[in-house]
Amino acid sequence: MKPFPYPVAHEVPLLLAPMAGVSEPPFRALARGFGADVVVSEFLSCEGLRRGIRSVHDGAWFTEAERPIGIQLYGADPAGMAEAAELVTEHYRPDFIDINFGCPVKKVVKRNGGSGCLKDLGLVTGIIRAVRGATGLPVTVKTRSGWDDETRDPVEIALRCQDAGAEAFTLHPRTRSQMYDGHARWEEIARVVDAVEIPVVGNGDVRTADDAWRMRQETGCAGIMIARGSFGNPWVFQQARALLEGGEPRPAPDAAERFAVALRHARMQLAIKGDDRRAAIEFRKHLGWYTRGLHGAAELRKALHQIESMAEIERIFATYLAPAAAAV
Repeated sequence: MKPFPYPVAHEVPLLLAPMAGVSEPPFRALARGFGADVVVSEFLSCEGLRRGIRSVHDGAWFTEAERPIGIQLYGADPAGMAEAAELVTEHYRPDFIDINFGCPVKKVVKRNGGSGCLKDLGLVTGIIRAVRGATGLPVTVKTRSGWDDETRDPVEIALRCQDAGAEAFTLHPRTRSQMYDGHARWEEIARVVDAVEIPVVGNGDVRTADDAWRMRQETGCAGIMIARGSFGNPWVFQQARALLEGGEPRPAPDAAERFAVALRHARMQLAIKGDDRRAAIEFRKHLGWYTRGLHGAAELRKALHQIESMAEIERIFATYLAPAAAAV
């Protein structure tokens, strides 16, 4: 197997998935601090980048502490994708460019972006070649197993991507038609691993450290990408690393530790957003994830989902922890 085209610190790297509204600089930095080897930006529209849309360009911004980082692009026009790749290479200089052929969201696929490209593998290979020709950075691909059950053929997709110049291949083994229903067919990752020479990263249904370990054992994948399993749970990378290296994972954090990390995340978010109320409202979803599974979580979330300033978070957390502190 060829090596990863970007620097990795471990034999089996752990990657933070590109996720809209989640894989922003603060969470990427947290994930790196908790052991993610590689992070990827939110997926960015090539058209938005070419047109200079500020919100899209904001999504390409990152800090040096996040490296190695990839910028993920989506679009259905090879020339447009090439132009966006050239722009990203020149102005942002990530470690690699990742092409999104996997997003199942309707607003993306209605213009044949994301997994919509899988209806035409000639388009897929044309986009990869165009992007490769426009940048000196490594080019990687993230995709699904096909558009639907009739077109499901992850090995053929992987071979086409490899032949077109992709230097690593991430597979979420569901079809676009499945969206997030059913289960990810990890056996398809194993088949792709056997078929190609480039590194294959497994993705899909990795919710815990044990899932990451099982994926490696069952598929032989070169790397593991964690998506929703990281929501409010950046320590999943530490726990997974321990299992992959034959150790015991650290125990799940208690409420006080969760709150401390959540507050650190919130302050990082505020430093970037600047607008306290906007940052607080956007951060509500993260608070729901950080408090998942705690005693009285429903009432806690109810309070947190009404916040309009970051200061309210600390007050609500302190009130929750007060009985335990008094008992010490």
